[in-house]
Amino acid sequence: MTFEAALTSRPWNERVPAPVYFATSTVFHYLGPAFAVLLFARIGETGVAWLRIATAAACFAAWRRPWRAIRGVPPGLLLTFGATLGAMNVLFYLAISRVPLGTVAAIEFLGPVILAALVLRTGRNVAALLAVVAGVVLLADVRLEGEPLGVLFAFGNCAGFLLYIVLGHRLARDGGAEGIDRLGLSMLVAAVLVAPFGAGQAAPAFGDPVLLAAAAGVGVCSSVIPYVCDQLAMSRLARATFALMLALMPATATLIGLVVLRQVPGPLEVAGVLLVVAGIAVHRQLPQTTPQATPQTARQAEESG
Repeated sequence: MTFEAALTSRPWNERVPAPVYFATSTVFHYLGPAFAVLLFARIGETGVAWLRIATAAACFAAWRRPWRAIRGVPPGLLLTFGATLGAMNVLFYLAISRVPLGTVAAIEFLGPVILAALVLRTGRNVAALLAVVAGVVLLADVRLEGEPLGVLFAFGNCAGFLLYIVLGHRLARDGGAEGIDRLGLSMLVAAVLVAPFGAGQAAPAFGDPVLLAAAAGVGVCSSVIPYVCDQLAMSRLARATFALMLALMPATATLIGLVVLRQVPGPLEVAGVLLVVAGIAVHRQLPQTTPQATPQTARQAEESG
């Protein structure tokens, strides 16, 4: 069996627990941007964002040849998801150039928390959500007087991230491999849409092989590994469950900001991390539901419940 077949085959995917995919996505989701911050002195934020998107699009094109799956994707969904990916990446980089990584992650999570609150039913999950919200509030520690523009960009990224979850589940509903192909198509769309805004800023990288390799590495860490893992997780987790598990992301971002960027959290941030972890610990996974149930998705629902 080839590497590609092994990675995307449905039996192999089912042997790996969905939370493993999610945990991998969480780490790389912020590890790549933490390294991207170090590139801002040489390349503008929008340029780094475009290089990230373009690198991911090139990787998907070489690996999956996603245009083969274009007939199975509604054009409106493809365009909307591509625009969402592009806007989300640009706004995120504009935010982390002005506001600490952990704070941006906390604001980013407010959208998914609202999504989870709309559908959670059990008392245990409501308690988990309350703990997570309290932790996110402590982690945010936003000072509007200091960086109002950065905070505005962070909230714009938050809206994009919420839309990413909703649309991402629509792309992933037929399984991991199909979702990855559709993700690749959307990334190509995002690269085209962001090019007019970021290609000019990215020009210095094309004259410096080391800088270009560093930017490409950021793209792989930020958009290829986590987004592929997201699709594999989304195909087996209910949307509300996935949204609530995203509470790990502000905590992870705070730790990565400490290690990579030396952004030392204060006592309130530490308390926030502990509350987020507590919320995840008591959270009970919800069964997967899809608009059109199939024997495969029904079996996945039984296993995930």
